[in-house]
Amino acid sequence: MTGHPEPAFAVIPAGAVTGAVDGHRADCLDVIRRAYLAHAAGESVLPHSTFVRPDPPRPDRFIALPGYLGGEFEVAGMKWIGSYPDNVAGGLDRASAVLVLNDTGTGYPFAVLEGSVISATRTAASAVLAAEHFAGRRKASRVGIVGTGLIASHVCAFLRELGWEIGGYTLKDVSRDRAGAFKRDLLDNGVAAVRVTGDVADLFDECDLILLATTANTPYLLDPALLANSPVVLHLSLRDLGPNLIAVSQNVTDDVEHAVRERTSLHLTEQMLGNRDFVSGTIADLLEARLRRDGRPAVYSPFGLGVLDLALGQWIYQQCRDHSPVATIPGFFPTPGTR
Repeated sequence: MTGHPEPAFAVIPAGAVTGAVDGHRADCLDVIRRAYLAHAAGESVLPHSTFVRPDPPRPDRFIALPGYLGGEFEVAGMKWIGSYPDNVAGGLDRASAVLVLNDTGTGYPFAVLEGSVISATRTAASAVLAAEHFAGRRKASRVGIVGTGLIASHVCAFLRELGWEIGGYTLKDVSRDRAGAFKRDLLDNGVAAVRVTGDVADLFDECDLILLATTANTPYLLDPALLANSPVVLHLSLRDLGPNLIAVSQNVTDDVEHAVRERTSLHLTEQMLGNRDFVSGTIADLLEARLRRDGRPAVYSPFGLGVLDLALGQWIYQQCRDHSPVATIPGFFPTPGTR
C-alpha cells in the first residue's frame, strides 16, 4: 500500500493574498458564483457560525465559521475572525482573521492564510454579484455608501475593476474625516463626482445603488420613505434596516437559515411578522434566473457563508503556489509514531 507523502503546511500572509486578488477580481467573482451554486446544490456542509463574546454587552466578538465545500472544490476548513469595532479609533482594522484549509483526503491542514482580506474580498464579490443580477447590467446612476471602511473600499475596487459605469458617489460616515479620506481615494482612482453628506435621507434620495457597510448592532434606518425610489440596497452589515423597511422590500439573502438569526434585521422582521414569507429567495435563485426583480426596493442581506472563504482561499492558495514561492513550515506536524 502506498503511503501518503509528508504533509506540507503553507503560510500565506496578507501581501500574497492581496497580490493574488488585485487584477483578478473577475476570477474572484466567478469563484464566488460557483461556490454559491455548489452550496445551493447541496454540495456543502455548513454549520451555524459560532459566536464568542468575551464581555457582553460590548460589541467585541470572535466568530468561528467551519465548513466543507464539495463538488469541484473539495476542501474543508475554518475561518476564525475577531471583530473589535474600537480598533478603528486606535488605527487598526476592525476585523482580523485567519483561514485554515484542510485536505479532505487526509484531514490534515495544508495552509493557513491571512483571512481578513479574503473575508472582505468574498463579501465584496457577493455584493457586486447580487447588484449585477438585480440591475441586469454593470451600471448605476449613483452609488451611495453608508460606512466608508474596509468593506466599502473592497466593493469599490470590484466595481472599478469590473468596469461598472457609475455616475458618481455619495458618502456617509459617522466620521467625516474617514468619509473625506474615502472621497480622496475615489478621486485618485478617477471618479469625477463624489460628495460627502451628513444626511442619510439625502443619500437614499439620489442613489439607485446603496451599500450599507457599518458596524451597527441595532437598526437605525427606520423610515420606509427612505426606500421611495426603490433602490438596490446591499445590506452587508445586516443590522442597519428596521423591520418595517425589510417588510416592504424584495429581500434576498445567501442562506435563509443562516441569515435569519442573531438579531439581524431579517431575524427581527421574522419576529415582527411571525413568518419568513418576506424573504423572496437566495442569490442562487438570482444567479439561475428563478428570481427576478419585482419593482419593490431590492435588499440583499448576505450573512456571509464560510464556504465562500474556503472556495476563495483555495483559489488564492493555488495562485500563490503556481505563480510565486509559498512559505512552508517543514516538520510542522509530528513524524507518525513519534508523538
